[in-house]
Amino acid sequence: MLSEQSAATVRATLPVVGGAIGEITERFYAGLFGARPELSRDLFNRGNQAAGTQRQALAGSIAAFATHLVDHPDQRPDAMLGRIAHKHASLGVTAEQYALVHEHLFAALVEVLGEAVTPEVAAAWDEVYWLMANALVAIEKRLYEERGGNEWREWEVVGRVEETADVATFRLRPADGRPAPDFRAGQYVSVQVGLPDGARQIRQYSLSAAPGSPVRQISVKRVLGEAAPDGEVSNHLHARVRVGDRLSLSAPSGDLVLGDTDAAPLLLASAGIGVTPVVAMLGHLVDTGHQGPVVVVHGDRSPAGHALRADHEAYAEKLADASVHFFYEAGADDTEASHRTGLVDLADVAVPQGTRAYLCGPLPFMRAVRAQLIEKGVAPADIHYEVFGPDLWLAQAG
Repeated sequence: MLSEQSAATVRATLPVVGGAIGEITERFYAGLFGARPELSRDLFNRGNQAAGTQRQALAGSIAAFATHLVDHPDQRPDAMLGRIAHKHASLGVTAEQYALVHEHLFAALVEVLGEAVTPEVAAAWDEVYWLMANALVAIEKRLYEERGGNEWREWEVVGRVEETADVATFRLRPADGRPAPDFRAGQYVSVQVGLPDGARQIRQYSLSAAPGSPVRQISVKRVLGEAAPDGEVSNHLHARVRVGDRLSLSAPSGDLVLGDTDAAPLLLASAGIGVTPVVAMLGHLVDTGHQGPVVVVHGDRSPAGHALRADHEAYAEKLADASVHFFYEAGADDTEASHRTGLVDLADVAVPQGTRAYLCGPLPFMRAVRAQLIEKGVAPADIHYEVFGPDLWLAQAG
């Protein structure tokens, strides 16, 4: 993959580039949005930009990709690339936009590092960029082909349910009368809404019901900012969208999906609004008659704040062999065998040998659960995860 000459140069300059990558990505976004303000308005998440998390995610992915190339020159980090490609496909990213990114990213590289960017260094990092970009373009092209293009469709809201004080479920049907596209349990869709300032912002929401129905379902948590701004799209959906309104949706994307489960033991662990893809997975397992053991784990602040709890419990009860472990920081019902008080802790949870695990929730939760699963003998390759928002797993590694 990476040429020997470039690999040596990247290895030698990785500490310098890695040390400055945060400033480089900050300058990159400033230059990109200065030249193309419509990308900030209509494509990139303005909340993530304000909080700096998008810059951290980009920096982490570039550094991780480059490190992988020099450490494993004959391998490609397909798991990381796949997650990025699915997110890009859900947003409608095009192959042509990679040249634009290249232009502003390398301008930022030169601006920050100055004379350290010799022609040799520039050529080596150019090779890294295009190896990553071309791999993403190829994966995204396949994703677009599999789903029949890059089409946004109008969907009508046919039902709205207030799940908790800050989570609402929206049930949707294609407004054009054409069949709903197929999806796999665990996938998400992008939702684009028009905001009062004219921006058309996009967010991703997991499909929270199992495949097979003409009605699609998303469950949206209203994001109330503390250190960061309030969620623009989630608050818009909660405050303004009612039955009869229309929303613009992408085709389903996402690679946190159940494979061929047969009777394999599974563990589905979630926290907070990360419950949404897990409930869809449980519904799918019920519909397909899964016979293997399933360990269901969830963490939340209280039972009252546990969105989709009735579905979570009902699906687990219908499975042939399921154990349920709900952890609540407060309000756990001591009469319920499945309830526990405190943060999620797998110390006393039996995890069968050969378990495949699927995690969704805040990053600290997933890191802790992954570590405990590995201690219990679950193979790292069998632990899959989904991050809502920018993927900071790599950015915060180490």
